[in-house]
Amino acid sequence: MWSEMAGGCRLLLSPVRVYCIRTFTCSLHTPVGSQSQPCAPVFYKAPAYGMRTALVDQYGHHSYQDLYLRSFALSKEITCLLGNPRNDISPERVSFLCPNDASYVVCQWAAWMSGAIAVPLFKNHPPVELEYILKDSQSALVIAEAKYTDVIAPLTDKLGIANITLPRCHQHSTKEPLNHLEPHHFDLDWKERGAMIIYTSGTTGRPKGVLSTHSNLSAMVTALVDEWSWTKSDCILHVLPLHHVHGVVNKLVCPLWVGATCVMLPEFSPKKVWEHFLNTDLRSINVFMAVPTIYSKLIEYYDSHLAKTGVKDFIKAVCQQKFRLMVSGSSALPVPILERWREITGHTLLERYGMTEIGMALTNPLNGPRVPGSVGNPLPGVDVRIATEMPQKDGSSYTILAEGNAAGTEVYPGFEDREGELQVRGPAVFREYWNKPQETKEAFTPDGWFRTGDTAVYKDNSYWILGRTSVDIIKSGGYKISALEVERHLLAHPSISDVAVIGAPDAAWGQRVSAIVKMRDGHTLSLKELKAWGRAVMAPYCIPAELIRVEEIPRNQMGKINKKQLLALFYPQ
Repeated sequence: MWSEMAGGCRLLLSPVRVYCIRTFTCSLHTPVGSQSQPCAPVFYKAPAYGMRTALVDQYGHHSYQDLYLRSFALSKEITCLLGNPRNDISPERVSFLCPNDASYVVCQWAAWMSGAIAVPLFKNHPPVELEYILKDSQSALVIAEAKYTDVIAPLTDKLGIANITLPRCHQHSTKEPLNHLEPHHFDLDWKERGAMIIYTSGTTGRPKGVLSTHSNLSAMVTALVDEWSWTKSDCILHVLPLHHVHGVVNKLVCPLWVGATCVMLPEFSPKKVWEHFLNTDLRSINVFMAVPTIYSKLIEYYDSHLAKTGVKDFIKAVCQQKFRLMVSGSSALPVPILERWREITGHTLLERYGMTEIGMALTNPLNGPRVPGSVGNPLPGVDVRIATEMPQKDGSSYTILAEGNAAGTEVYPGFEDREGELQVRGPAVFREYWNKPQETKEAFTPDGWFRTGDTAVYKDNSYWILGRTSVDIIKSGGYKISALEVERHLLAHPSISDVAVIGAPDAAWGQRVSAIVKMRDGHTLSLKELKAWGRAVMAPYCIPAELIRVEEIPRNQMGKINKKQLLALFYPQ
């Protein structure tokens, strides 16, 4: 049975499924500027950028005005179904499943225009994972681009959630200026309002929904815009999934915040990326960000297809001329990849450190020396400290080893080069794990610092991440060994193309260093040979005691390895 609702939307009452794809005649105005709404969402800035190209995808060019108008039309459909979430104390959650194209921006902006919390889904997740997120986030509505309705419809039927099918987001243009349209006020207090729920990668357990406010999001973006000198003349090539902070904030919201252009590929393809790097007929890309796995695949493609006599110098010259910034993040960047990329392109990748819960916290400098293996120093507005859990006489729970911000870091006497947990405080730190008050409480120290769970050290005027305290710090015979440091050494071995180092259980030593490696084609390596090689580059207690050869090391979409799964696989006892 269909029921007519305000605005012309038709609601299917039973079963609960909505296909609301009608185009609305929208009335809106140029929203209040960011000066009076300092924490307002990115769409507030779109009218000022007008017909500038915001995004380029497989369908063509999309202006800021085009995206704004389509988002507004979709927001009308959302409010038609959910009432007016803008008036709610606790906004509804709107999940959306889109390809990497303009439809993603339209859904994100429309959710925010409606006052709802945006929950991006990942197109490659199996239905069981999508169902988990829909249930955990308690989403009231799911928007799916047409190609994903066959996946979403059975889930929304099962869970009793309304859905909207979004037509494929083809190129669209209108010449009508936004400021000539009738007023429509987005008069919310955005500061503490929930903006989005991003689910953690789940490498150490079931994914948790990280709820960030518009204030958190604004702090993330403005810090990066300032530190990395984003301007409207920038053009970034986007190849990452859009369900993690790296792809959502660093590579999409940042450029749209300043009026720049984002060129988005539907999927990562080494061939397509190199074409964009080198083809002067395509829009001039000058910013690129990726995870180490992608850089590794680009290097492999270069070695197989591009490294010919006379071409190497041309490729390096083009990359040096076109690009102002290349960034690596989301997982540790092996030094051999950094060095090889510098040989090929002339660029030293900028390494930074961040998490879903905090956005970006540390970065190597945009201008200045970048130290391989280090993640630099705090971004503007971010406070960090290295601490160890140790009750003190004054009642505090932690001994502070080092503490700093963008102005500098102080290492306290007697704690030079001492490692501890990295803790973060600042306006970008998330509000809560959705519906998990105990986990939220445990994530913070009693004095309000977020516990990253990463072991770090401050040395040589820079922060170094030694790995996840739970899986990357191996305790063997009284030594604390960084699995990431061992991995960096092993990746320099000429026969090893990929590696994961884990702490295997050992009755005598507590743990022993076990190396899971993928060999280069045509290469062989024995444990005896590895140990002999390792004695020249590593401390004796860091040399692997076991060598496990595999065809491939499993990684998630952001290049991360679930080491708990590897431990369970190879050491089930």
